[in-house]
Amino acid sequence: MNLLYVNDRRGQYPRSLYAETRLPLEPFPALKGETRADVAVVGGGYAGLSAALHLARRGYRVALLEAHRVGFGASGRNGGQVGSGQRQEVDWLEARLGRDDARRLWDLAEEAKALVRALAAEAGVPVRDGIAHACRSKAEIDHARHMADHLAGHYGYDRIRPLDGQALAGLIGSDAYMGGDLDRGAAHLHPLDLAIGMARLARDAGAHIFENSHVHRITHARKAGETSVVHCDTGRVICDHVILAGNGYLGDLDRHVAARVMPINNYIVATEPLGTDFPEILPEHTAVADTKFVVNYWRMDDERRLIFGGGETVTYRFPKDIAATVRPHLLSVYPQLKDVRLTHAWGGTLAITMNRMPCFARPAPNCLSASGFSGHGVALATLAGRLMAAAVAGQAEGFDAMAALPSRAFPGGTLLRSPMLVAGMAWFGLRDRLGF
Repeated sequence: MNLLYVNDRRGQYPRSLYAETRLPLEPFPALKGETRADVAVVGGGYAGLSAALHLARRGYRVALLEAHRVGFGASGRNGGQVGSGQRQEVDWLEARLGRDDARRLWDLAEEAKALVRALAAEAGVPVRDGIAHACRSKAEIDHARHMADHLAGHYGYDRIRPLDGQALAGLIGSDAYMGGDLDRGAAHLHPLDLAIGMARLARDAGAHIFENSHVHRITHARKAGETSVVHCDTGRVICDHVILAGNGYLGDLDRHVAARVMPINNYIVATEPLGTDFPEILPEHTAVADTKFVVNYWRMDDERRLIFGGGETVTYRFPKDIAATVRPHLLSVYPQLKDVRLTHAWGGTLAITMNRMPCFARPAPNCLSASGFSGHGVALATLAGRLMAAAVAGQAEGFDAMAALPSRAFPGGTLLRSPMLVAGMAWFGLRDRLGF
């Protein structure tokens, strides 16, 4: 099953609110025939666009190849949240890696947020501050408070304010949770506009972007000094370096990476503009994510549409009625919206790893890969692109710090990924419904 085409029409953005309200961007041409580049970048999401932008600004000849449109995948469909830290919290990292390495990873994540803010400002994409984390149990609340104190005391990060149940309810307009925290250093934005803005910047820096150019095979150089060939359905790129940035749509381009990075689907709905109705919902325009394994996440756009993501399925095909899949999760938080019309509903494919930390790898002597951002990709995928660009230029410290993280293959590798998805999503969905 080719996830590039199973749920979407070739070369078209999905019928999402983001696609309807995006910044204008004329299509880029498809690759035709043979071209030469210093670096071929496979994938036009945050990681690939960031890599292309930073490489072009360093003077490299860059060819970026995207099977659909730039920002077509998870980069243009996600919840738009620019979260702090890595996908795993610093106490998890400290226990496994030690304080020094955990601090290095925290600092990289702070660089990631700063990079997103800088690129968004350069591209004219507005950014709103604040993400609240909604906890479902006293143990989760206690852990959130401990982490806020720990980050302030040992990492110099004092932007997180713990919230009791009443304070959280006042902030989000729902009493569905027992408490949580508010991270003023985190942010949210229009995710497709960020991708389009990065594409414009990369184009203006001299990167050559090719859309509707599906990469189906790569002939890697076997040793330093040789060139690689990236084969598309309409042409090929001869290059000195290859960057793989396909994430959940990587397919079988590299089996080592694919065995460690599993695609999963997630779904989002948007309400009609709420106007002056329901003023209790997100009065400060804070974004929210809860503590479920299959996370509920939401925010309000500038037209006061509530954009709400959540819900799991156990197949790679999107459900026929996405709104019906997400609506129960929405109403579990905001039952007062039971009669509000959902104007948009869409799905997307992201990628997770066994330990929920990104998978950075060197699949071949002149090839770099970063994927498996596990729902934390707005910031980390954007940073990954810059780290891969720096590594191509010989400054690999940041890339190597991420690549040093253990990255286990899923049991059964690529062969059993689909059965694993069915079993895993069914199990974790049950846990969420039972409140674990």
